[in-house]
Amino acid sequence: MGVEFITSAHLPTEFGDFDIHAFMHEGQEHLVLTRGSLDDGKPVLARVHSECLTGDGLFSKRCDCGPQLAFALNEINERDRGMIVYLRQEGRGIGLVDKIKAYHLQDKGDDTYTANLKLGHPADLRSYAMLGDVFQHFGVSKLDLMTNNPEKIEAIETAGIEITNRIPIKPGRNPHNHDYIQTKAQKFKHL
Repeated sequence: MGVEFITSAHLPTEFGDFDIHAFMHEGQEHLVLTRGSLDDGKPVLARVHSECLTGDGLFSKRCDCGPQLAFALNEINERDRGMIVYLRQEGRGIGLVDKIKAYHLQDKGDDTYTANLKLGHPADLRSYAMLGDVFQHFGVSKLDLMTNNPEKIEAIETAGIEITNRIPIKPGRNPHNHDYIQTKAQKFKHL
């Protein structure tokens, strides 16, 4: 099943004005926020962001997701052009309830990688299969990609999109997520 575009609307935010676009892929809703013209052949400032209700919406300090999303929105607003692909794959794809179970295991000493495995999931269950279709929908073929995740880079390049520049994302570090960030670097090979 491919990617189906559903609808678009204007979305004013505290970071600036964006357009929000809804897509369906394999029965799951996903979002794309855009600003400015994207189909001129020039590299588009972009972030592929997986949903994190606790970080993005509840401002948890256990992760760096919310600050990374805010950084990306700010950068796009400042450049007046770019996009965020917001994938609905909570907890590295394990879902919200199992993510909270993983938090419980982390409270007892496990890291995020091991907690997912103990719950019977792969360490990272996310899929980026829809990205090629989404970028094609917007006429985007080149990206300045805001990411630290080598799997996202590989998935985007495999989809035929050229990454002209990788922009590291560093905000969001705090005493509560030091071990989490170390685990991402050591076990998930984040850059």
